[in-house]
Amino acid sequence: MGKGLNCLPFNDTLQFIDTPEEGISVKALWDLKEGDLIAKIPKTACLTIKTSGAQDLIESTGLDGYLGLSVALMYEKSLGGDSPWAGYLQVLPDCECLPLVWSLDEVELLLRGTELHKIVKEDKALIYEDWKESILPLLDSLPSNIDPKNFSVEQYFAVKSLIASRSFEIDDYHGFGMVPLADLFNHKTGAEDVHFTTTSSHSESDDDSDNCDAIDLDANIGNNEPSSELECSSVTGDDPSVLEMIMVKDVKAGVEVFNTYGLLGNAALLHRYGFTEPDNSFGIVNIDLELVQEWSSLFFSSRFSRARLSLWRRLEYGGCDSQNAEYFEISSNGEPQIELLILLYIILLPEDTYRKLDLAVFAENNHKGSIGTILSEKWNITWDKSSEIRADLLLTESVCNALLWLADKRESLYGSSSITDDIEELGKCCAKERKLYHSLMLRLNSYFKIYQIITSLIGSQPNLGVVTYGHYKI
Repeated sequence: MGKGLNCLPFNDTLQFIDTPEEGISVKALWDLKEGDLIAKIPKTACLTIKTSGAQDLIESTGLDGYLGLSVALMYEKSLGGDSPWAGYLQVLPDCECLPLVWSLDEVELLLRGTELHKIVKEDKALIYEDWKESILPLLDSLPSNIDPKNFSVEQYFAVKSLIASRSFEIDDYHGFGMVPLADLFNHKTGAEDVHFTTTSSHSESDDDSDNCDAIDLDANIGNNEPSSELECSSVTGDDPSVLEMIMVKDVKAGVEVFNTYGLLGNAALLHRYGFTEPDNSFGIVNIDLELVQEWSSLFFSSRFSRARLSLWRRLEYGGCDSQNAEYFEISSNGEPQIELLILLYIILLPEDTYRKLDLAVFAENNHKGSIGTILSEKWNITWDKSSEIRADLLLTESVCNALLWLADKRESLYGSSSITDDIEELGKCCAKERKLYHSLMLRLNSYFKIYQIITSLIGSQPNLGVVTYGHYKI
């Protein structure tokens, strides 16, 4: 029996609309109320390693997680109309327009300076290695009715883009899978209308589980969320064999019904789902430790800089780590990570204060309390060693100047185009030019985060004077 959209037991409260400009969206045919059950999706209708015709092939080679699901999806696509999921697969695009499937020239041109520039290039290299090491050896084991061309590296990247943007974690037995109907709802940050629930079930196999080892495509941008929100529920009476779609708030007739993938910034949205949002306030900007070291080398010797960085580490501070890189985050409201402020503060300490702090590290059991003691003496305040260090105490004029240099240097990574150039280009660009449009949205989002840093610093240190940013004077 087919397992496409037509066989799913959802009621007639939903309307599915497909337009060339916006793709598929889901609207309410009449008023929906919070708590309404609008669909039940059997787990057997989901495309997973366990339900695919390629299950034996996948499990015999020891593949699991996203690698195994990739094989399952390529296998079912290669069957065409003979696949039980033929109807569902016809609805899916060949691939999603994620940076993962952009050409390297497009990545260089459109993502330069953004949080995704380095990440996407590393992703492409790692995924190619996955194909070479895990998929290519499978070709000799394929059934005679399967064309090996359907398992090419291009097809592998295509299904990876579908899995990255559309898969859900179903339960311990099935692991991750493609869920017909559930992946048709568009995302809206902080505006979830419908939620997908499942009960965790071991009934199909007590020992067989999917550990889902996979490349984490969002580790570099502060993101470790699953592909979409799929809540595990163990409420008595729930049917463990189905996924349920339940309204979490009222939606009027004719209004689009949204899912949410979490509170994600535009870098995470573009990376995983291939789009951005104009008014997204959850984005971050990264400043690499290498950039801080470059700034320090302009004013201090290498020996001096290494000693100050070493003290910062002995105080048990560190930045964010990702794929052999260390960086600091600028939050969605433009606040630099406290570890960055502390590092700049330590680098800029007078020599006598630095030596005092260096000695205190050996005398204090609470290493992080040592810098608090220095700050309490400087500002003549009472210091509780269990207290968090306040950012405002670190924002001296010299630290602010260092941050301004870093912000300016970070902005220069976008290349020769200015913020005004990007605003003008975005005005001329239409949403159908997806790669250009969403990369411009990401760049502008990052520009404004950096702008927030600068305006905040100017507010805290009026003596910094007039600063030029993106051809604007602040």
